Amino acid sequence: QVQLVESGGGSVQAGGSLRLSCAASGLTFSIYAMGWFRQAPGKEREFVAAITWTGGTPYYTDSVKGRFTISRDNARNTVYLQMTSLKPEDTAVYYCARSKGGKATMVATEYDNWGQGTQVTVSS
Repeated sequence: QVQLVESGGGSVQAGGSLRLSCAASGLTFSIYAMGWFRQAPGKEREFVAAITWTGGTPYYTDSVKGRFTISRDNARNTVYLQMTSLKPEDTAVYYCARSKGGKATMVATEYDNWGQGTQVTVSS
């Protein structure tokens, strides 16, 4: 059974940083692309970042480019999201997800396993 567990969320002031982690189990982690999504109150879930199974060619939504970095450690079955220069509009529940294949994608329906989410709150 695939399990994804996010951690590292919290409350920070604008301009601060957080690093989210997503520990995976029950799967051959290294062959799947992984993604991060977020959902703010009253809004739809949106794509944040994705990384291929090799760790190369990350993808980001425009609003986080230059501020967020996605990475993975296949030996630890973990994917990370380093978030810097946080803004109040980054406030959301952040979810990690496993892609159906090895290619990174921004399309939520191409992910078939999701974590429970971790709350990130950025105050101004």
